[in-house]
Amino acid sequence: MFARLSASLAAIRTAHDAYFGSRRFTSATIIVAALGLSGCAPFSPDAGMSVVSDIAGSAIGKDVAFVRSAEDAAHADGAVRRLLSRSLTADAAVQVALLNNKGLQAAYNELALAETDLVSESLPPNPVLSISRISGDAASEAERQVAGNILALATLPFRSDIARDRFHQAQLKASLETLRLAAEVRRAYYRAIAASELTALLSDAKATAEAAAQLADKLGQTGSISKLDQAREQVFDAETAAELASARQEMSRSREQLARLLGLSEISPALRLPEHLPPLPVRLRTSTAIEADAVGHRIDLQIARLDLVALAKSLDLTEATRFVTLVDIAGIDKRTTEPGVPAFRERGFDIAIQIPIFDGGEVRVRQATETYRRAYNRLTEKAINVRSEAREAYRTYRSAYDIASQYQRKVLPLRQTITEEMQLRLSSMQVDVFALVTEARQRVASSRAAIDASRAFWIAQSDLVTAINGGGPAAGGDGQAVSMAQVPNANH
Repeated sequence: MFARLSASLAAIRTAHDAYFGSRRFTSATIIVAALGLSGCAPFSPDAGMSVVSDIAGSAIGKDVAFVRSAEDAAHADGAVRRLLSRSLTADAAVQVALLNNKGLQAAYNELALAETDLVSESLPPNPVLSISRISGDAASEAERQVAGNILALATLPFRSDIARDRFHQAQLKASLETLRLAAEVRRAYYRAIAASELTALLSDAKATAEAAAQLADKLGQTGSISKLDQAREQVFDAETAAELASARQEMSRSREQLARLLGLSEISPALRLPEHLPPLPVRLRTSTAIEADAVGHRIDLQIARLDLVALAKSLDLTEATRFVTLVDIAGIDKRTTEPGVPAFRERGFDIAIQIPIFDGGEVRVRQATETYRRAYNRLTEKAINVRSEAREAYRTYRSAYDIASQYQRKVLPLRQTITEEMQLRLSSMQVDVFALVTEARQRVASSRAAIDASRAFWIAQSDLVTAINGGGPAAGGDGQAVSMAQVPNANH
């Protein structure tokens, strides 16, 4: 660090000697010397979106678009219309959100703003040009002065290097926001379909309950059934009506939530969803490399690592400049004219250095050291938590699959068999219609549980992807494994 700082100061001295050797004093001299210290970072053509695009492609297999012109907007709108023209799949819903969600576009604007900070930090400080002219009693004096912050020039390469790390952090944060939105869309998508499927189930149950209640009412009028049995059928009808109203409310709410995430101003007829949740997959992901994948791919963990690296560089810079925080140099060109006296010209320079009498930089160094150690401890904690979150997400994913599979492959088929047998007994007058209605209640309860279990599995699958790649906490809460050798030492 000190060697690089000395090299930068040597470059400034070379520029100074060249100026005084040629006896030419222009502001361009200092500017050229400053530019020689560090290359200015140019604006990228895509505002740093290449990293976001690569992460989105590898983690979720989707395209991203930063809409910055009318042409970009037209292209994104066309793609969204094509995707919405048919029944949405989960992947299509995620793609619509990545192209159409304005909150995500605002996150990309934040990335573009971060790039402006990078370019700004890579530029040398502007020199200050002052011109003064004093005249009186037939004499005049003119002075020109160009001043520059030498310490800022000397530390420019290091500040620019830190700014690049911060910009890469901003790229990862934009990627994290992209993954977060994708995870939220998937959860909302499965919730919306489950709510719609449950509404259809309860609508059929309501028709059955209503018919049973009407039959019970007629039989009650003839005295064929007791008031107790009649009340049981009526309360089943009333409860089913209340549950259907709640299901419709949930369906409307979940569709609105999904529409917001997709960036749609209205739901109907733009939002077309399947009638049923997807069937359970045949194969499940194994747990062999879950922890390693999570630690190797989690974007928030990468951000924490970059933060630690940037703080380490800031600590180096603070320690290198702890005693001197201000070094200004000014070149002076002074001319004096007076009648009867030969004009004379003076050239020189002025250097201003802050004297560390009261503040020797210990406070700044202590602050930088503790900030670094805090980041180190948080990174270590996050590395531990990421492994735990991956294990927890996989166990939830696996158990949710087992539960949903139990309903799909055993409970529902058995319920269907019971219903068919009850219908045969009804045909042979072995049971009455109310026994069949009672079985219908139990079948509805099993079907509701099956829908809930299937929805829980698909949400758990989305949470597992989130636990591996990052993108916010799971719906229920936030391969090589990271070893402590991969984490910078706290005793920097």
